[in-house]
Amino acid sequence: QVQLVESGGGLVQPGGSLRLSCTVSPSLLSFYAVGWYRQGPGSQQREYATASVSDGTTNYANFVKGRFTLTKDDGKNTVYLQMNKLSIDDTADYYCSGDRWAPGPRFWGQGTQVTVSS
Repeated sequence: QVQLVESGGGLVQPGGSLRLSCTVSPSLLSFYAVGWYRQGPGSQQREYATASVSDGTTNYANFVKGRFTLTKDDGKNTVYLQMNKLSIDDTADYYCSGDRWAPGPRFWGQGTQVTVSS
């Protein structure tokens, strides 16, 4: 069964840091690509933040470059999103995404809420 479960969201002050985790099943290696999206308050669309493909390439949206870092731990089947220098504009629900090797739909986690506020 394919499942993505995020954790690590919460309340953080501007300028602070937070690390999100996404544990995937059946295994991280069963995914060709994994990434993170976010959806801000009142927004109808999820915004791409970063993604990593199996060859080790990781891409970042301009608004997260230099602040967010995606890492993977194959042994723990977990994808991490380290977020630094957070601002109020980073307040959003953050979603983990996964694309499997076989053609098919993109899989999503349930989301974890990040609130940046003083």
